Amino acid sequence: MQRRTFVKGVATAAAGAILSDIAVASEPTVKSDGRSVLRGKAFHLTIDYTPVNFTGSQAVATTINGQIPGPTLVWQEGDTVTLHVTNKLKHSSSIHWHGIILPAPMDGVPGISYPGIAPGETFTYRFKVRQHGTYWYHSHSAFQEQTGMYGPIVILPKKREPFRYDRDYVVVLSDWSDEKPESIYRKLKLQSDYYNFNQRTVGDFMDEVKEKGVLEAWRTRKMWNRMRMSDRDLSDVTAYTYTYLMNGHPPASQFKALFKKGEKVRLRFINGAAMTIFDLRIPGLKMTVVAADGKHVKPVTVDEIRIGVAETYDVIVEPTEERAYAIFAQSIERSGYALGALTPSKTLLAKAPAMDKPQPLTMADMGMDMAAMGKEKTGGMKCGGSMKMNKKAKPYRWSMLENRHYPITPLPMKHGISWVMHAPNPKYRLDDPGVGLRNNSRRVLTYADLKNRYSTARHPKPDREIILHLTGNMERYIWSINGIKYADATPLEFRYGERLRITFINDTMMNHPMHLHGMWSDLETGDENRLVRKHTVIVQPGSKISYRVTVDAKGVWAYHCHLLYHMGGMFRKVVVV
Repeated sequence: MQRRTFVKGVATAAAGAILSDIAVASEPTVKSDGRSVLRGKAFHLTIDYTPVNFTGSQAVATTINGQIPGPTLVWQEGDTVTLHVTNKLKHSSSIHWHGIILPAPMDGVPGISYPGIAPGETFTYRFKVRQHGTYWYHSHSAFQEQTGMYGPIVILPKKREPFRYDRDYVVVLSDWSDEKPESIYRKLKLQSDYYNFNQRTVGDFMDEVKEKGVLEAWRTRKMWNRMRMSDRDLSDVTAYTYTYLMNGHPPASQFKALFKKGEKVRLRFINGAAMTIFDLRIPGLKMTVVAADGKHVKPVTVDEIRIGVAETYDVIVEPTEERAYAIFAQSIERSGYALGALTPSKTLLAKAPAMDKPQPLTMADMGMDMAAMGKEKTGGMKCGGSMKMNKKAKPYRWSMLENRHYPITPLPMKHGISWVMHAPNPKYRLDDPGVGLRNNSRRVLTYADLKNRYSTARHPKPDREIILHLTGNMERYIWSINGIKYADATPLEFRYGERLRITFINDTMMNHPMHLHGMWSDLETGDENRLVRKHTVIVQPGSKISYRVTVDAKGVWAYHCHLLYHMGGMFRKVVVV
């Protein structure tokens, strides 16, 4: 705890991260100091080692153009961009353009898209920009993403967007450790809860006895023990080693977004972390979500957003007072936070609110049917039903999703060491904000709230369905899909031109942000006419979720969990035939 407090109090030094301010008036313009924002059609990016000090100790990062995050790249929809990437590392490297629709050889995944960029070599990416919105880029080589290789992308639209604002800021959330990522991974393999200091105590059991009675408390403990799982296992890596950054700033130095009273401010949130899911809010301000993963959605006003690794959300806020508002992103397990200031003055900093207490996982997070079991309390949640805290939300009938029947293509499965837990009755829980956010008195964004701004009523129905079980063994820190690690798996075959339904069933106790390269994922949220388009989707513990993919991109693609230390096993190669 002493070290964690110390880490929060240290200011950034050598990384030189700079505020990305994209001021928007009647025509989009970019304010830049020449280092943090690059715009145009041709770009030169250099991957190299850079000394940094985020914690009071010197460390070495791998950076893009010497910055953490890397420079904001501003593109124009419809342009063809050329990016010359030079690798000055001692090892092979790469850059993947996350969420960008492009030809497979330009996707930037070593071993799938291309061999990677060898030391001393330059690789030139060239592709047409076919979209607009907020995206990001990062290394897809080894653990380089953990050591600083990520940066934001802003793509300006051809047409005026259906909302107005006065200022525009990119806000990149990330996690930094002075430990080498190989050391972090080795510790997790030796002891999967090495970084978890939120363990159960005798006092916790006594509280459960008071709440539920001895028999029910004992039954619940027995079920958890039988599964060899902990209800406190919310995140593999915590603030014990991580310092959480916002645009490269630890909480003490605070990223600052300037405003004048009465202005509308657009904040483009990007979760560029390696392993951290953040719960994001600005106490005292409502956030109106206008885009998810770069695509416009029907505006929805909330107090808080859970942003998974690799997701992006654009929000508009309107400060009503000339004071510093905290941009506050606490980690899902509540061990630490990233902090910035929405402020009228560079000298006026924000005060962080108290972190929420961590909530334990529930029987519902194990995939138990609590409606059938009856008495178990799950923080106000009924599996497959609306959360109590979303009083104004329309109740959804998830049975609509359950009752959709398409031909299911069987896939290889292997029950064994890589698949030790099974969710007995996983449900669609799109209106569940998730563990840590249930019944917290704040309006929390859920996937059920997201609706495409434009009609999807004429989109074709799926031709077939595949089911992917997200599987693992926490004791041995093994991750897999359908019980098969990537090294032992055969590629998934998608058929060019088909409409495919993909259903995930999460048989683990962890949230998994799943990312399909090269194609959009049209998430089923209960409204057939407003399927929301995303590139990364969180699959909650013990739950299921479905989306549709129009297979319109030839080539070979990556498909994986975006938690860095899960990716080695929870990964598939997709071949479009």
